[in-house]
Amino acid sequence: MYTLLCFAGLSALLQIAHAQVTCSGSFASITAEDFVANLHPGWNLGNTLDAIPDEGSWNNAPVQAATLDLIKESGFNSVRLPVTWTHHFTGGSPDWTVDPAWLQRVSDVLDLITSRGLYAIVDVHHDSWEWADVTAAGADLAQIEEKFYRLWYQIGTTLACKSSLVAFESINEPPANTAEDGAEINKLNSIFLQAIADAGGFNSQRVVNLVGGGQDSIKTSQWFEVPEGITNPWAIQFHYYSPYDFIFSAWGKTIWGSDDDKDILTTDFELIRNNFTDVPLILGEYDASSVNTEPAARWKYFDHIQRVASQFGISTIMWDNGADHLDRTTGQWRDPTTLDIVVGTTENTANSLPDSTEDASAAEQQSSAFIFHQVGTDVTSQSLPYLFNGNSLVSITESDGSVLASGSDYSVSGSNIIFSTAYLATKYTASSAPGVIDTLTLQFSGGAASPTIQIVQWDTPVLSSTSASASAVSGSDLSIPITWNGLPKLATVKALTNSGVYLFDDWTQWLGPLQQARATYSNHWNWDTNNVIITAASIDAVVAAGQTSVFTFEFYPRVDGGGNTVEFTLTV
Repeated sequence: MYTLLCFAGLSALLQIAHAQVTCSGSFASITAEDFVANLHPGWNLGNTLDAIPDEGSWNNAPVQAATLDLIKESGFNSVRLPVTWTHHFTGGSPDWTVDPAWLQRVSDVLDLITSRGLYAIVDVHHDSWEWADVTAAGADLAQIEEKFYRLWYQIGTTLACKSSLVAFESINEPPANTAEDGAEINKLNSIFLQAIADAGGFNSQRVVNLVGGGQDSIKTSQWFEVPEGITNPWAIQFHYYSPYDFIFSAWGKTIWGSDDDKDILTTDFELIRNNFTDVPLILGEYDASSVNTEPAARWKYFDHIQRVASQFGISTIMWDNGADHLDRTTGQWRDPTTLDIVVGTTENTANSLPDSTEDASAAEQQSSAFIFHQVGTDVTSQSLPYLFNGNSLVSITESDGSVLASGSDYSVSGSNIIFSTAYLATKYTASSAPGVIDTLTLQFSGGAASPTIQIVQWDTPVLSSTSASASAVSGSDLSIPITWNGLPKLATVKALTNSGVYLFDDWTQWLGPLQQARATYSNHWNWDTNNVIITAASIDAVVAAGQTSVFTFEFYPRVDGGGNTVEFTLTV
């Protein structure tokens, strides 16, 4: 049993006699080191059982067995199962009874995962901010501790006889701002261990994931302490969504991959490894979504994070909310190149990748993940700089399976792939309709990745309208129908009042030309198949400013001088 000090609110509860589960059969003991090594690479079944208030409430249908078959077939070895319990309590203090049907549903989904030979991690997820936020003003720590114990006792009882393929994770991203908060998270880790031990079954032998404040690598390094008397095999799980501006498309940040970018990421991973030299480490969430990041920058990011994680012996579990990577309805990966990199890259893997702009002071953005041709211009050869990383180009294939002829359709010169005028003239002319024309797939002599190049004919997009009254549309998002005329994706949005004042984040004046006055994806702007979107928060900001404001929508390619932008005015 674990040594558990008499935490506030728990001393009486722990004196209650608990019936312990007894399991038939045997438990194949596994070390934390082996569990963590075997789960790599992993995939998160996000926005599903963690949805609020229930499975299916967000953007995904209830879990389908076919999805887990695909995860296995795609090369993943584990599934992290986030679960939010908040809305499934049927009773209050002191028992905090959880709906047995919900406990059974979690158990059944775990069986779907492990029956395919996949490792699984189950957690307490958004509860961390719904009721277990130890940093909240007036937080009742005694009640949080009591409820946390009772929750994990019930989870532990229901799942007590699961095989050693199943691990428990104490709590997802618990807020922590101070050393005192960090100490309280340590306390929750100990309560978690006590609860599952009291539940019985195989739980005392089960691998557990312990966490630090926010599951942040820095806060974990600062404040995490090993629970006293721990006997379970254990690992530390941390999460990494950095740099924030690139991952979340904030302030016009659409580039990544400079030496400084890579050094920062490497140092972050090195620091947590140096703080926990003998502890198995799991990167339980990380992401760069195919929805809102530029592909060349994204592939460089995934490539580097996988190689550095491998270098420091850190296993990775990619976050996927059902909109980022796997389309669970069609069973298709939105970006197969990301999948290649995530599944196949180790410290020693040399992937060949498209080069792209990395200089934050640049006025325009280049990406060799595309061949862009502007309507009305002559067809000429195009030279794409490429990061061969010691490999040679073997073949280029069109989406219909046709193989390009080396020497006539394309050639390689130094670190460039050159597409001939004659070949490109078969794909578009000066007057071809704008849009994505074809997707080429590149094969190299080495590496895990088979990157793509999209051929795009572009012209300036057209909005169905160019102005609206802010007060008239206030209170909800404003969707503006668009004719994309090229790549159907928004790069970023600049927002200025008529007097030239930055509507958001005036400190961006100190950033480069591609970022100044830019707003943030999802918070301030968005898009869907047929519309660009100004969010309700942005409209409210215009009303609050009391000034007519101009939103400049920017598209790929991001060219100097605003040649691929359109403006929309919100009047006051």
